[in-house]
Amino acid sequence: MNELELKEVNKEHILYTYNPEGKGDAGEIEYKISSARAKGVRQSANDISGRYAHKAELKVEECVGKNNLPMKFIQAWC
Repeated sequence: MNELELKEVNKEHILYTYNPEGKGDAGEIEYKISSARAKGVRQSANDISGRYAHKAELKVEECVGKNNLPMKFIQAWC
């Protein structure tokens, strides 16, 4: 489970924070408008393997593709 929160939107990028399991320090995911790709720019201390960042990157790309940028949301998976 990731908690994601929109932090910044401008003509160059969209920045979300992600927080694995809702605990500890959040990491950051940046979606670059020019490349249409999301990438982790700061990994959360709770995300040792990078798995949570990868899931958050995919979700941010999906949201941008749908023109839906929620301020806060929870991403869950099985």
